[in-house]
Amino acid sequence: MFSSNLPEPNLLKTVLQPLLEDFQYWFERSQVLLETEEIRFLGVEKQADLLARVKQAQQEVRTTQMLLQVTGGQVGVETTVLMPWHQLVTECWQTTIRFRLERSAGYEGVD
Repeated sequence: MFSSNLPEPNLLKTVLQPLLEDFQYWFERSQVLLETEEIRFLGVEKQADLLARVKQAQQEVRTTQMLLQVTGGQVGVETTVLMPWHQLVTECWQTTIRFRLERSAGYEGVD
């Protein structure tokens, strides 16, 4: 029997699994961008920092996915763990959008 504090395993599989897959997808895309492009408005240090944070988050998400799989969906994830990943994905989206806008506009300067 499940504790009343634990969500239903099917709910975890239905909601958490796709969410973790989405995080991995966006982190992978961001990693490729950060490793293959010079993002001038970030500068070298900030770009390296963002890449390091993306790689760390990827590892954390992979670990969570493995725990979910190994336990057959018996593991939940606190919102306090998910929120930093969500914030990082949002930061990556904003960086990508700005990079593409500036590249399409032919912007060559640095902020």
